[in-house]
Amino acid sequence: MEMQKNQTAIPEFLLVGLSSSPEHQMVIFGGFTLIYTAALVVNFLFIFTIGNCSKLHTPMYFLLVNLSLANMLCISVTIPNMLHTTLVHRKTISFWGCMAQVYLLLWALGTELLLLSFMAFDRYAAICHPLQYTVIMRKEVHIGVVAGVWMAGSVNSAVHVGLILRLSFCGSNIINHFFCDLRPLLSLSCSDVSLNETMAYISDAVFSMGSCMLTLASYSFILSAIFRIRSSEGKRKAFSTCSSHLLVVSFYFSTIIYTYIRPTSVYSQEEDKVIAILYSVVTPLLNPLIYSLRNKEVKDELKKLTHKYTLRINVR
Repeated sequence: MEMQKNQTAIPEFLLVGLSSSPEHQMVIFGGFTLIYTAALVVNFLFIFTIGNCSKLHTPMYFLLVNLSLANMLCISVTIPNMLHTTLVHRKTISFWGCMAQVYLLLWALGTELLLLSFMAFDRYAAICHPLQYTVIMRKEVHIGVVAGVWMAGSVNSAVHVGLILRLSFCGSNIINHFFCDLRPLLSLSCSDVSLNETMAYISDAVFSMGSCMLTLASYSFILSAIFRIRSSEGKRKAFSTCSSHLLVVSFYFSTIIYTYIRPTSVYSQEEDKVIAILYSVVTPLLNPLIYSLRNKEVKDELKKLTHKYTLRINVR
């Protein structure tokens, strides 16, 4: 009955987008089309490269493949709909389409957070326990953990959407954002959202803060191990194996934690749109670039694949 009430009261939401100015629409459409295409291409190439190189079939690269899949899911949830509404000049999304966006986005973000923390543990095992690494990160362990990570992200997003469906939306249907997100929806509800906010804090503590603490703990052990290495070359090599991950983690965690830990009372819609672009659009593009450009093995394999397919094209 409550879900029917919501659907009857507000059958669709109006997404304001990034700009209401007509002259900015084509610039936004062209820019985000380019970013979205580039993100899909670089993530696909990254996955394809790892899949075609047997020496890259290690736990760390398996985690990176799943991170790329989560990146592609995250950016595909928001950008295609935004491009469509910009092109047709009708910035609406159905009630259930909005719920689907919230579910898929939270699933992707939660999964990414847990994957990043487990990647930090992988680096800890590789650097601090190199002789036991193959035992610690054996196949059944890393596959089981990744499956659990995706499942945990799905359950978390399902809880949030389920709680949203209990709310009433009897006032404005205007969302000052370019996609449906948790905070903008809670600010529109005419029901008591205290339970939703409590669950958001709990979720943030478990996923964001918990993952951040696990990552920091792993890196504290890693740095301690690196400082005990006597040769400067050994220190450089050990640090290079985790520098890319540390760069991604610091950027991604800061934006996600800041976005979802704030109470609705201090929610800033314009500020949130800028931050949302960073974690839902920029990060999915930067992650594979950071890991490939700063990784000699991936760069070497990319060169081999490029050379291989160039020769095939020339032969034809």
